[in-house]
Amino acid sequence: MKTHTLLMPLDMHLHLRDGVMLENIAPLTAYSFSGAIVMPNLVPPVTTLEEVKSYKERIMAAVPNDYFEPYMTLFYKNYDKAFLESVADEITAIKLYPDGATTNSDGGVSSFNIEEMRETLEAMSELNIPLCVHGETAGFVMDREAEFMSIYEMLAKNFPDLKIIMEHITTKAAVDMLEKYDNLYATITVHHLLLTLDDVVGGMMMPHHFCKPIAKRPEDLEALLRVALEAHPKVMFGSDSAPHPKDKKESCGCAAGVFTAPIALQLLCEIFEQNDKLENLQEFVSDNAQRIYGICPEFKEVILEKRPFEVPQTYSNVVPLYAGKEINWAIQSVE
Repeated sequence: MKTHTLLMPLDMHLHLRDGVMLENIAPLTAYSFSGAIVMPNLVPPVTTLEEVKSYKERIMAAVPNDYFEPYMTLFYKNYDKAFLESVADEITAIKLYPDGATTNSDGGVSSFNIEEMRETLEAMSELNIPLCVHGETAGFVMDREAEFMSIYEMLAKNFPDLKIIMEHITTKAAVDMLEKYDNLYATITVHHLLLTLDDVVGGMMMPHHFCKPIAKRPEDLEALLRVALEAHPKVMFGSDSAPHPKDKKESCGCAAGVFTAPIALQLLCEIFEQNDKLENLQEFVSDNAQRIYGICPEFKEVILEKRPFEVPQTYSNVVPLYAGKEINWAIQSVE
């Protein structure tokens, strides 16, 4: 039986929600990942030191039997330096959402005015707090990420010491942008390494393939695969795994989000093996993130084996990507 071992896997973009959903979903990530960057877009969003600490306590209570480090984030506001100094030891990054761009992003940034943002972004630079960005405009859905490249350039130029993470990139334009500025990095999801827009609406509408940013063109998929498979030093894995109850996905108002947390490592093994790049998966799923963020997760060894695995139809009323389908890798053990 062919096996592959991953050490300290990290998910650098994860939605855990809250309440019952958190209790049901968090253990699925904690089982196979050493840690994850946890998104702050709750209702209301996480914006204070007390809310950061309380949310982390709820996450840890949901995963009492697994070593798992939730790397906490704040929802971006124009914070002053004194506040950022007070919270710096409790967070790993700050997440910026354009207002209304995705799930629970109301109250995000509505105007990218550099002078209004300067105090916050300069303080983040000094305190070495990365800025994670959902990079989409309010334009035509297929062009939103490409249109946002000018904003990334503006931020990168004006704040050269600020580490900026282009989250869940989906376009060749974003891949090209990586090379233009030393302080730009990116996360890539597993579903954007598998899906194009055809897989979402090319035939019947596939609600469990629908996310924001939406999957793009074949040439965009090829660009993402290239840098992921090469384990480009400026890219890292971030699942953007986004759980929604089944009835919220299979409805007229289909919620945006693809749920991959319990099968992400298995699918990544399949993708990297099919492209004869399995030896690069460790860097993509852990080593690059450790270096970029300056984190050192405790030891966890995940052994995967190549054997048929049927993806469950649901995990606690959340439908995963490829529900009911057979994939080629499974988790053998975690130590």
